[in-house]
Parts: sequence; structure tokens; C-alpha cells
Amino acid sequence: MEIKEFKLVGIGLENKTTNENGQSNIDCGSLWQKFETENLALKIPGKLNDEIFAVYYDYEGDHTKPFSYFIGCKVKMDVRVPENMKALIISGGNYENFMAKGIMPDCVTNTWKRIWNSDVKRNYKTDFEIYDERSKDWNNAIVEIFVSVQ
Repeated sequence: MEIKEFKLVGIGLENKTTNENGQSNIDCGSLWQKFETENLALKIPGKLNDEIFAVYYDYEGDHTKPFSYFIGCKVKMDVRVPENMKALIISGGNYENFMAKGIMPDCVTNTWKRIWNSDVKRNYKTDFEIYDERSKDWNNAIVEIFVSVQ
């Protein structure tokens, strides 16, 4: 599916993380905790909806190499970025869509493992998850995952 470029405002990890030894679970989990406890979604101006995006980008190779991580909301392209937040432009392009369904966060982790072991022709540019009303019930969540493909 083709997705057009869009802008997010939110927060990102200071340094890259890696899937090695579960480090990304710790780093990304800490960023989520900050995003939630500081109610950052409510502080983002010009939001287009209430969806929260978790973005994996700036890969140094495949999923076994370091990458950057960002959490934010989709905004109008001309919105000003608040102090202590960052903007991230999601490049337009071709994406393959996957659905994580079940108990959080295991359903997301298991879907990523399925993606890593699939024959999907990834280009390791930008991948993202969308959290919306369907992901609020952690016992029966649905999270959409978009993987950039060649």
C-alpha cells in the first residue's frame, strides 16, 4: 500500500537502541512510560486525530542492527513543535500492513518476530505502529504495523 508523507510531533530516544539482548524492550518501554506519565499526547498541538505512532527508523542495517525510536502523533505539516519535543517526517512510499492482535505487549512482539522471519522485502527505512481505540484493551488489543518495503 502506498502511504503519503506525513509529520509527527512527539519524543524520541536520545540514542539508538538495538534488539540485541532485549535492549530495545527496555529503551522503548522507558520512552512509552515518559510519553504516558507526562500526558504528552495531550500537549501536542495541531493533532489530526488521537492515534499514537511508534516509529522505528534510521536503521544501520537490518533488524539486528541499531535503530532510532520515536513516539508521537500525526499533525498538520505547518504545526510548530513545542519545546522539549521533536518533529519527525515519515517519508511517503510503499508499506506492507500487519495486524497484531491479542494481549499487549506480547501480540506486538510476536508480530514483529513473524515479520523478521518472513520473506517480506523490507527496505529498513521507516516502520511504524499505530495505537488507537482498538489498542486500549490490553487483553484484546489490535495494533496496526506498517513496514516499509521495496
